[in-house]
Amino acid sequence: MGSYTFFSSILYFFLLATLVTSSPFLSNDIFDSGASTGRSLLQAKKACTVDFESKNFTILTSQCKGPQYPPKICCGAFKEFACPFADNINDLTTNCAEVMFSYINLYGKYPPGLFANECKEGELGLECSDVKNTTSSSVLVHAPNTMLVVSYVGFIGFIFHLF
Repeated sequence: MGSYTFFSSILYFFLLATLVTSSPFLSNDIFDSGASTGRSLLQAKKACTVDFESKNFTILTSQCKGPQYPPKICCGAFKEFACPFADNINDLTTNCAEVMFSYINLYGKYPPGLFANECKEGELGLECSDVKNTTSSSVLVHAPNTMLVVSYVGFIGFIFHLF
């Protein structure tokens, strides 16, 4: 019985550790140009797994319009478009951020660095937990932060298991 408790405690620990590692933020690092001063041969980035070419950019282009580009509206639209892909965009080993921004600039004809200069919320980046998710049928769905819910359930299960 003691070994069962030990192994299930380890399982709860790893469950919580893996759930807490992903972040509901768009990192500020995605706005960097990607130019490095060192060698780049061994630092080649992997291809992005998200097909940004086929994504619907009207969420962004219909709301964020020039010549003023109001920061509140543009940043809200940017977050609404980009936050569903936050894990891919924040992965600096891939070229997802560069590909996304190239298509945003292609379809929206935005000035270079518009979102990097206007959309700053903190040192962790843009907060995505308060952004509405859109599905393929264009129905707006507000999804709860499942990571937080699963973490709470796992922690409570761990506590009950100990006692």
